[in-house]
Amino acid sequence: MNKQPIRVQQRIEILDIYRGFAVFGIFVVNSVIMNSTFLNQDEFAKQWTSKIDHIFEVLLQLFFYTKFFPIFSLLFGLGIAMQALKLSDSNTSATPFFIRRMLILFSIGLFHIIFLWSGDVLHIYAILGLLTTIIIKKTNRSLLLMASILLVFPFYNPLIEYIFTTIHFQPHSYLNDYTGVIVNDIIRNGSYLDGIKLRSMEYLSNIPMLLGFLAPVALSMFLIGLYIGKNKIYKSIDVYTQRIKKPMLITFVFTNCYRLLFLFVLPNIDIYRSSLRPYFIKLMVLSDIAMGLFYLWLIAWIWYFTRWKKVLSPFRYVGRMALTNYIMQSVIGVFLFTSVGLSMYETLRPSQTFGLAVAVFIFQLIYSKIWLSYFKYGPLEWIWRSLTYKKILPIKLGDT
Repeated sequence: MNKQPIRVQQRIEILDIYRGFAVFGIFVVNSVIMNSTFLNQDEFAKQWTSKIDHIFEVLLQLFFYTKFFPIFSLLFGLGIAMQALKLSDSNTSATPFFIRRMLILFSIGLFHIIFLWSGDVLHIYAILGLLTTIIIKKTNRSLLLMASILLVFPFYNPLIEYIFTTIHFQPHSYLNDYTGVIVNDIIRNGSYLDGIKLRSMEYLSNIPMLLGFLAPVALSMFLIGLYIGKNKIYKSIDVYTQRIKKPMLITFVFTNCYRLLFLFVLPNIDIYRSSLRPYFIKLMVLSDIAMGLFYLWLIAWIWYFTRWKKVLSPFRYVGRMALTNYIMQSVIGVFLFTSVGLSMYETLRPSQTFGLAVAVFIFQLIYSKIWLSYFKYGPLEWIWRSLTYKKILPIKLGDT
């Protein structure tokens, strides 16, 4: 039996709203990094001492950092589970399908890293997707247990450091010859080839963070997404939103109390500077992830139980084209911040960076709505689907 993609009319709108919301939050964070890389971010931030700059820094810390990558990862796992169930219902072998689909995604991610943005997450998702046919067969208890262990395990960094030392791999060495001034000059005045080399060095130097932080979080949330998809919870989101209202509100209160404590109190206490610091940071990460999950619950509550549904509705256009819009943000970032375009690198204040991210997202809302008025899928979604199903799929509305 031929494999057929999920039809447009079968889409669950709130899942697209979730994806659109995640795309927005990820770009808010990425735009900060595009404006000043990790190498020079702390030094660059020292010049912003005004009240408005401080307010926006706090807003970013409280509402954006480490909140949206987990959401994106969960939604990816959920989408994979929905595809796996669809293949199972049609008695189609899932392994060749996912191998092909994830190799294509990995290629897109690799292209993204080299030519646009070293902070790509697609290649991580592609690797996780290859595990789908094995992991999804695990019991519900196993999926949740593995996700929990991955989230709370506090020793990734020492373990990775030990492995790298054993194999004589020194990721930090790739940026040894780069200073903040050199990076600034390359991004603002260097050639595009210089930018490609810098992005490659940035990616290699960030491998410890990739393996010690991003990958465990991505895999844990991917597993939770698989659990939600496997149990078809996405078909009754309104019911579950009501059911978990009290736990979510309690979690929101407790985790935010800790987040405020971590940001504004603990740094001034000696115990924070002790050997316990990694555990405080781990608790902060868990609190941020909990905040991300609270966002999903809050969006569902607004969508199903309030009159503010129309406020959320436009997000679905961006969500239906999440891959296209994610890559588009990097293209826009290259144009805005590098010598290829406007060379705005390290020129924007925190408030301006945030305003820029909002403006770009509004543009994407309008663009996505117009595009979907004529086509079934975003351009990259269509290419990915066509290559996956090994045939040119109809893209125009009305075509069959």
